[in-house]
Amino acid sequence: MSEASITAREFSAEHAQQLAAAGVHPILARVYAARGIAQAAQLDTELAGLLHFSTLKNIQAMAARLADAIASQQRILVVADYDADGATACTVAVRGLRLLGLTVDFLVPNRFEYGYGLTPEIVQLAAQQQPDIIVTVDNGIASIAGVQAAQALGIEVLITDHHLPGDSLPDALIVNPNQPGCPFPSKNLAGVGVMFYVLLALRAELQTRGAFKEKAAPNLAQLLDIVALGTVADVVRLDDNNRILVEQGLRRMRQGRACAGIRALFNAAARHITAANAADLGFMIGPRLNAAGRLEDMSLGIACLLSEDDTAAEVMAQRLHALNVERRTIEADMQAQAMATLEHITTTESYSLAMFDPDWHQGVIGILASRLKDKFHRPVICFARGNSGEIKGSGRSIAALHLRDALDIVSKRAPDLILKFGGHAAAAGLSIREADFAQFAELFEQVVQGLLSPSDLARTIPTDGSLATTELNVELAQVINAQVWGQGFPAPSFDGEFRVTQQRILKDKHLKLQLESNGQRFDSILFNRTESLPPIIHAVYQPELNHYNGQTRLQIKLEHWRGEHG
Repeated sequence: MSEASITAREFSAEHAQQLAAAGVHPILARVYAARGIAQAAQLDTELAGLLHFSTLKNIQAMAARLADAIASQQRILVVADYDADGATACTVAVRGLRLLGLTVDFLVPNRFEYGYGLTPEIVQLAAQQQPDIIVTVDNGIASIAGVQAAQALGIEVLITDHHLPGDSLPDALIVNPNQPGCPFPSKNLAGVGVMFYVLLALRAELQTRGAFKEKAAPNLAQLLDIVALGTVADVVRLDDNNRILVEQGLRRMRQGRACAGIRALFNAAARHITAANAADLGFMIGPRLNAAGRLEDMSLGIACLLSEDDTAAEVMAQRLHALNVERRTIEADMQAQAMATLEHITTTESYSLAMFDPDWHQGVIGILASRLKDKFHRPVICFARGNSGEIKGSGRSIAALHLRDALDIVSKRAPDLILKFGGHAAAAGLSIREADFAQFAELFEQVVQGLLSPSDLARTIPTDGSLATTELNVELAQVINAQVWGQGFPAPSFDGEFRVTQQRILKDKHLKLQLESNGQRFDSILFNRTESLPPIIHAVYQPELNHYNGQTRLQIKLEHWRGEHG
């Protein structure tokens, strides 16, 4: 394994004691305290604890505008992004707006033909459907030219987004917690979460207008399974508010109340929806949904989520599964190629990696960048060929570097270099001319060197400390498994020394192990390694449940290890 320092997360002993006194499992109390939880009320995942929509800037005005559209029977066209957040946000918009009485259709750009966002080209395509209003989901905050193009055609634009804004905003009604002047406390809503909030505000507006005197107001909680999927798949920070949205969605799944598309995706992934957790959404369901937008057209994923027919949803989910298998093959080939290239390049001197190959697949460069970032612990941008002499880059960053801000500095130092860019702290996309790749790579490296110190590039593996062997049991794994974990709220991991008493290769690619500590033996698994481990290891691990032959047993999943002398 690459060398890395293992460090225990700091936590407030006072907060841990308060949580334990409130009935939280004592180990989880310390885990939560290390994640900034100070009181048990923050762990409440009931819907009553959800932040109210009223503090989202412009949301009342947007709700009123959509209510007017219902009254005048205007046509809505939802324009989505082509990733899992965009697909789920689109599904929530279409399902929710239809429930509330609007005539709605959707359009999702093909990433290879049109690129990202509400571009003037997408507006021309949208105009063929003759909508009165375009509602963007998970995009639009940077679409100044697209909004102008729509307005020139007499089409109004309502923007729902969560991405960071640029220096200027489109001339449209915008709901985005990250826009200037928005006091909404959670800046971490995914695009699907923003759209869900717009629906809550619209339902409240319709209530005040007397729309539900003769019929019951629709229960928007029926959309929470889709909201949960998009929130986890978009890897936004799981703050208190997002954890409520995710937990409520997971409950619906476990209770058998998920939509046909999500049920079918669980079947395609060979996962039991009755035991659904956030990791299933992030690592099993989300990637299958994303595969459509990466390799073909996300309209397949949206159609699967919109389907009311189990059989049709199963057919589409199997197609998404097949696309995901294809995506993984393409990704593995690209990764092998990238690693072969890097063998001739030393990364120890560089603070960043920028790579381009004319044969790389545009839909998979983001995943490749993520893999390389994890391996080398540096900001990485991978480029693939686009159209008309352009190349498109997808970047992933380490915690110490805000990637969108770094790209903003590059664009200011060389105003004509980046054609367009956008994104978050951890992930961003951009387009440049192919002829400018070397210049971009050099300038990006200069900017990153100015923003990072050598210590930022040192890999540290945070853990939640050690456990006594008596604490490491099925009950702890069950308690951990029942919680919502994810970005910014990582699942607990622990570290300790073990003797390796047995090891064998499983399915030609994994190590199945038996570990011993203080006379107790534990089943263990180490994924994607076939070489034997030394007799004594210091390991970072996660306790998990292994269901086999009708029995549930404790299994230790190794995340990192180093050999110890003994």
